[in-house]
Amino acid sequence: MTETIANNPATPPPARPDHVPEKFWDADGGQVRVEALSKSYSELERKLSAMIPGPKSPEWEQSWRKAMGVPEAPDAYRIVPKDDLVAPDADVNRRLHAAGFTPQQAQLVYDLAVERLVPMVQDYAEGYRAEIARERLAAEFGGAEKWAALAPQIARWGSQNLPGHVYEALAASPEGIRALHRMMSSGEPDLRGFGGASQPLDEEGLRKLMSDRRYWRDHDPAVVRAVSEGFKRLYPDRES
Repeated sequence: MTETIANNPATPPPARPDHVPEKFWDADGGQVRVEALSKSYSELERKLSAMIPGPKSPEWEQSWRKAMGVPEAPDAYRIVPKDDLVAPDADVNRRLHAAGFTPQQAQLVYDLAVERLVPMVQDYAEGYRAEIARERLAAEFGGAEKWAALAPQIARWGSQNLPGHVYEALAASPEGIRALHRMMSSGEPDLRGFGGASQPLDEEGLRKLMSDRRYWRDHDPAVVRAVSEGFKRLYPDRES
């Protein structure tokens, strides 16, 4: 029996993928022209190497810093201080410049110092001043033990006999606390106006009197007494 064999046509080569440039594609073989691709890559690498200095070279470092916007010298930074406690510092700027900081990054360092460090310094300073004030008051009133007993008495008398905002203002400073103590110990003087005035002082007059240096600096007993009793007259409901 005669066997018949059909002649099948040859399978066509695969088409060029879209991501392969035509010059690197062998259409007859249906494959990438590896040798041409390799030569082209080597030539491109050679040209790029000639255009851009190699990493870690002085030329490369200089090009990189210029491209990033790093100034040529530390004194070229134009820092705008946002607090008197954090002023531009030449040594800090030298270190920022050596690390390759741009002007914007250098400004951010100072801004963060103001935002984070200044409140900490202020809190510490206020705490230190308050501690010194407590020690001085304790020494003035006979020692820590006597002051510990007297301080609550002053606070109780002030809160019961003075308007809240007046008591808080006086209690915020050692001078004010001394004035509170004098008021508490002064007894009950005449409630007429201060200095022989025919009419008692109103709140505006009392505030003016409190701004008098005889009150806040000299602690004149008569002035302190007039202020204390003037507020008692205006706010009788706060008396014990």
